[in-house]
Amino acid sequence: MNMDERRNVEIEKTSVEKKVDSSMVASTFIKYAAYVVIFFGALWFLVKYVFPMFQS
Repeated sequence: MNMDERRNVEIEKTSVEKKVDSSMVASTFIKYAAYVVIFFGALWFLVKYVFPMFQS
């Protein structure tokens, strides 16, 4: 084998570009903000109305 046969290798470079869609980011933020609001609303309801029922 001579040097030309071993060096005849093509190298393909690929680059991955991550595109950030601002509307997707905004909708994801709104979704998780709604989860947080619902969680704290349920927690407030438990503290305000349910837990006092068990106090005698």
